[in-house]
Amino acid sequence: MNILKIIKFPSNILRKKSKKVNKNTNKKIILDIKNKLFNTMYYNKGIGLSAIQVNIDLNIIVYDVNNIKNFMINSEIIYKNENIYSYEGCLSIPNIYYEVKRYKNIIVKYEDIDRNINILKIENNNLLSSCIQHEIDHTNGILFIDYLSNIKKFLINKKIKKNNKHY
Repeated sequence: MNILKIIKFPSNILRKKSKKVNKNTNKKIILDIKNKLFNTMYYNKGIGLSAIQVNIDLNIIVYDVNNIKNFMINSEIIYKNENIYSYEGCLSIPNIYYEVKRYKNIIVKYEDIDRNINILKIENNNLLSSCIQHEIDHTNGILFIDYLSNIKKFLINKKIKKNNKHY
């Protein structure tokens, strides 16, 4: 089983906007990335993972939320409405959890492994909707802590610096 190293905050890699996957990219390479992302996500007990979190600079995400499993290439949210608050954590920011504003209903445009364009509509599934938004944010260099107040960000940075001294 191939497990990749998850990049941890405050690494600048997490702030990179992921490159779109070119139409000519070899399908075998994409399948290999897909398998490694799922393996890494499951190994770390996550529900979603973006390629940039394992230092693969491509717009690829995976998720498995309550047995709703998917692999998305070049995903983007094309519609969102109805605010919700989602209690989130992140494999790149371990042991930090906060409530952030997300959207309950979203429509996502993405490509599948065969490079077909798909439209996914999520309604009234807060966890799935939040997870997809969280992972797409990663492809844009955005972390869930970016939605928090400055004082909360300060406390997170302080906690991370303290934890890093212990290792």
